[in-house]
Amino acid sequence: MRKEIRFSGFGGQGIILAGVILGKAASIYGEKESVQTQSYGPEARGGASKSEVVISNEEIDFPKVIQPDILISMSQPAFDKYGFDLKENAVVIIDKDLVTLPEGYEEKYDVYKVPFTEIANKDVGLSIVANIVMLGALVKITEVVSKEALEKSLLDSIPKGTEKKNILAFEKGYSY
Repeated sequence: MRKEIRFSGFGGQGIILAGVILGKAASIYGEKESVQTQSYGPEARGGASKSEVVISNEEIDFPKVIQPDILISMSQPAFDKYGFDLKENAVVIIDKDLVTLPEGYEEKYDVYKVPFTEIANKDVGLSIVANIVMLGALVKITEVVSKEALEKSLLDSIPKGTEKKNILAFEKGYSY
């Protein structure tokens, strides 16, 4: 089993952190092999960024994503840049308020539209946890790692004192 996951969004949304958390969940808490890579524009905040994770039951001999099995997109510019070289029938999860799909896209892929940013703002009261809401939805939809492994990785990766808000964000995404 080799799963290739691409997170995309704009700098400041926690796209890189989401990839790190997922990779750690797979390798440290999920007993799988994983590798995480990242790319972002010189703007850092506001520019398109991506984080890619490869998860496998076997040793990973090539660390880059070739054709994603799963695409997560949290901004239109990032979707426009990174949303098109996917495997046939790939799972695509978008922030439904920030990404508009081109005509015919939904016929090619298994698309889920989740209001990550709205959930973070309304249900958690903190917009910066939209990436954690997204991780909850990702785990529920794809089961690429277990819920328990992701929760452990999350708690291991966030600043102390933010656990309650982050777990709430994860649970809201998972239950959406």
